[in-house]
Amino acid sequence: MSGPSPFATWWATYALATGVVSVGLDSAGYEILSRVALVPACAAWLVAGAGLAQRAQGGWRAEAPAALTTVAATAVLGTGFSAAGLQPLAEALLALALLLWAVLLTVEVRGRRGTVFLRCVATQGLAVLGATLAAADTVAWLAHAALVLFWLGLALYGFALFRFEPRQVEEGHGDHWLAAGALAVSSLAGAKLLSADSARLYLWNEENTGALRTTAVTLLVLALIACVALLLAELFWPRHHYDVRRWATVFAAVVTAAATLAVADALDVPWLDVAGEALLWIAVAAWLGCTAWAVTSARAGARRSRVRTRARR
Repeated sequence: MSGPSPFATWWATYALATGVVSVGLDSAGYEILSRVALVPACAAWLVAGAGLAQRAQGGWRAEAPAALTTVAATAVLGTGFSAAGLQPLAEALLALALLLWAVLLTVEVRGRRGTVFLRCVATQGLAVLGATLAAADTVAWLAHAALVLFWLGLALYGFALFRFEPRQVEEGHGDHWLAAGALAVSSLAGAKLLSADSARLYLWNEENTGALRTTAVTLLVLALIACVALLLAELFWPRHHYDVRRWATVFAAVVTAAATLAVADALDVPWLDVAGEALLWIAVAAWLGCTAWAVTSARAGARRSRVRTRARR
C-alpha cells in the first residue's frame, strides 16, 4: 500500500485544530463563535473520515497518523457538541471514537517524529469528552472511565517521549509541536475531570482531588515551557515553506490556550483565566494565518500544475 495520504492528514488535523478552537471559545464564553467554528470542523471531519475509509481498506498501518488524529478530532467534536447541549450526538461520537481508538491503539506509528505522540493525544481526547459528558449527564462511572484514560494517556506520553527524535526540534516540519500539544491536552483532561466533580456525584476524595490538581497544573506548566522552547527553536531554525504538518503547531497553540482556561476554571484562578483568553486569541490568529497559508499554497500548487500540463502539450 502507498504511504499515508496528505489529503486525509490535512483534513483530520484541520478538524482537530478547529474543533479545539470551538472548545476554547466556548470556555472563554464566546458561545456563538464556538458554534460557528464547529461547522468547518465537522465538514473537515467528514472529508477526513471519507478519505480514510477509502484508503484504509488495505490496512491501517500506513494511515495510522491520520486515523489517530481523526479519533482525537472525533472526541473534540463530541466535546463541542456537548457544550452546545447536544448530549446524544456527543455520546454517539464518544462511542465511535472509542471503537476506532480500540482498533488503532496497537497500530504502530512509524518513524520518530512528533506523530509518536498521537496515541497520547487520541487517548486524552477521549478522557476530555468522557469527563465532559460525565458532568453533563451526571454519570459517575463515565468520569471514572475517563480517569483511567487520563492516566493511560500519560503513560503513552512517556513511551512516546523515549521514541521522539530530539533533532525534530531543529528539523521538524510542524508535527514536532505535538510534544507540547500532548501535554496540553493531558492538562485539559485533568482540568475537565476536576470540573466534573460535584456534590451530587462526589467523584473524588480529598487525596484524589489534590493529585489531579497537582498533575493538571504541572502538565500545563510543562506545556507552556515546551511551547516557548519550540517557538524559540522556530526562530533559530525557521521553516519558510508551508507543510500540512504545520497544523499540528496550530493544534498545540490552541489546546494550550484551552487547557489554560480549563485549569483556571477548575481551580478558580481569575488571573489565569485572563492569561488563557489572551493565549486563545493568539492561537486563533495562528489558526487564521495557517488557513490563509494553506489556501495560498494550494492556489500556487494548482497554478504550477496547470503550467506543467500546458508544457506537456
